[in-house]
Amino acid sequence: MTLMVDVTMNRQGRRVLFKHGSVLKTVVLALLIALIVLPLLRTVLFTLQPDTIKAWSDVLTGRLSTNLFYKPLGNTLLIGVVVATGCVFLGGFLAWLVVMTNVPFRKTIGVMATLPFMIPSFAAALAWGALFRNDRVGGQVGWLQGMGLDVPDWLAWGITPTLIVLTLHYFSLAFTIIAAALATVNSDLVEAAQIAGAKGGRILMGIILPVTTPALVAAGSLCFAGAVSNFATPALLGLPVRMQTLSTRLFGMIEVGQVGRGYVIGILLVLISGAFLWAGNRIVSGRRSYATITGKGGRAKRLDLRGARWPLCALAMVVLVSSTVLPVVILSASSFAPSSANLFSNWTLHYWVGLSSQSIAQGIPGIVHNEDIVRALSVTLALGLAVALAGMFVGILTSYTTARFRKGWMSAVITQVSFLPLLVPGIAFGAAYIAYLGAPIGPFPALYGTFALLVIAGTAYLLPFSVQTGRAVIQQVGGELEESARLTGASFARRLSAITVPLAIRGLTAGGILIFVKIIRDLSLVVLLFTPTMPVLSVLAYRYASEGFGQFANAITVVILFISIAASLIANWLQARSQPWLKN
Repeated sequence: MTLMVDVTMNRQGRRVLFKHGSVLKTVVLALLIALIVLPLLRTVLFTLQPDTIKAWSDVLTGRLSTNLFYKPLGNTLLIGVVVATGCVFLGGFLAWLVVMTNVPFRKTIGVMATLPFMIPSFAAALAWGALFRNDRVGGQVGWLQGMGLDVPDWLAWGITPTLIVLTLHYFSLAFTIIAAALATVNSDLVEAAQIAGAKGGRILMGIILPVTTPALVAAGSLCFAGAVSNFATPALLGLPVRMQTLSTRLFGMIEVGQVGRGYVIGILLVLISGAFLWAGNRIVSGRRSYATITGKGGRAKRLDLRGARWPLCALAMVVLVSSTVLPVVILSASSFAPSSANLFSNWTLHYWVGLSSQSIAQGIPGIVHNEDIVRALSVTLALGLAVALAGMFVGILTSYTTARFRKGWMSAVITQVSFLPLLVPGIAFGAAYIAYLGAPIGPFPALYGTFALLVIAGTAYLLPFSVQTGRAVIQQVGGELEESARLTGASFARRLSAITVPLAIRGLTAGGILIFVKIIRDLSLVVLLFTPTMPVLSVLAYRYASEGFGQFANAITVVILFISIAASLIANWLQARSQPWLKN
């Protein structure tokens, strides 16, 4: 066709200089560079200035480098490795039960196994403190110590509770990835092994594990990256006893004004996270073939667990209830209890609807009458809505460009850059935006402390999810519809607004709601962008918890959970309507 040559004809029959789609690709690439590449580049350049370059030697070789970097690095790597291993084992075990066996309540287990990732990690950390907190750091004690039990320090604070909470948070991510891989295992292989008399353990070790290696590596890599970049859990359970990770050290450096050192730690955190994701990809790509779906094969008979059916079901339910139901119950009860030591007695509505009284909570009113919390709620909802709209706009432009104009180096670069934020921990991305837009740039004013900075940073950080959602729905819309409209003279904006968006509106709305949920419960990204004039609920909950007002923190977290779960259910319903095949 003459539409794709270097010199083409426009709809008036005139010769034009650019290939079809070149202008759109240029605009999208420039937008992605401004949103993603420039903040990271600005951070690196800031640390290379004459007055800040010394921060590199301070962090890596200075006399304080052990406390600044190497001890937090050791804790960070330990958390990443242990959590990734635990998530692969736990998520893999549940996925195996649901997909491959005849365990009772398979569908219930499958649904519950996807829920923990919807619960913010700081919610689980707050629930852990309400149960296990002891008197080592002063303040209120948890319910177990209030019942007279002696809770050891290693269980109340530090590395052990951090590992447990993060594993119970991220295993649902591993479950989703591994379950999808197990569902595609070639049934011929399993059937042949069963006919030959192979036992379940032999089938698992000889067939299932080898062919699901990509999923295991991918799940481990993503859980590792999530764990090492997590800020909330080590901050709530580790900082009170001076256990530092790279994310908490980064936060501390910027909080006290040592931004150069903070940016250096952020850059190193990005490199570590990216290196492990790259290594996982190399391990998978180094194998010759992982094909598990062929033109043959039927439904394999599920593995009969015999007498182990109910014990394994009970074990799975214990894990799932501990990671989903129990945190919500504890947080809800704590928001009514005057003290977490008496979690289920002497309940009061003060932390929800009470007026200011010096006899309780140092005069802080309940969240309904608390101006700071009400303002934070309005800012959070507005932020979620703005990021969802902006994210889906940029996401659909990006995914439309890569789906309709796949050829050329620009499309490849757009795809790579759009997924770059997945390699960047949230707190490091927030630090990058402080370096990028926290100071004036030419005629443009500094945006630190403004709503615009929160929206721009949130849109850029969640862009991979926007692009993935946009790609999924745009590929459902046939290109011939737009081609027909283009030949009749319809502009790009007209084609997008009259054809693509209306046909994909349900899927786009579902994707926008999921982005809304992710930003309103995010803490790592916004904790450095938070200011008293622009508060958000997640940071306010963290501040209240750090200052010893656990009931207010838990009440705010319950509000976030309610909004997140309600929005997630709506998104799942819309996605099921737009993509009916997902019901099965």
